[in-house]
Amino acid sequence: SERDGRMPYSSYLKNKWLDVLRGNAAGVTFTAPAAIYASLHNGAPGDTGANEITGGTPAYARKSITGAAAAGGSITYEPDVVIDVPATTVMHVGYWDAVTAGNFLGSDPVTNEVFAAQGTYTLTQSILDLNA
Repeated sequence: SERDGRMPYSSYLKNKWLDVLRGNAAGVTFTAPAAIYASLHNGAPGDTGANEITGGTPAYARKSITGAAAAGGSITYEPDVVIDVPATTVMHVGYWDAVTAGNFLGSDPVTNEVFAAQGTYTLTQSILDLNA
């Protein structure tokens, strides 16, 4: 999948980052997620993770992605992740802090990929970049 490197982060995540920078202020709590999960969307996810794909046999499900330590303001997630997809068009990859429900962290537009029938989508290297 081809991404353009302009990931819009959700308001939830931006607010958590800013709260961390405020220091140990009253009411500021943020625990880093144990894992980050990639999702697929057939429309713009907006700020909430809308338009996440559902259905299929085997069923679509978010997949955990693994990243190296941050360097130069970004994290690279590898290796490739294969996600089951029903008949749809994949337009965005999203990022969450849970395999189901959870908090939406942001998204990355991808080159549209049309699935006329059940198939698999391969998410190649993902980069969460604060410099983009």
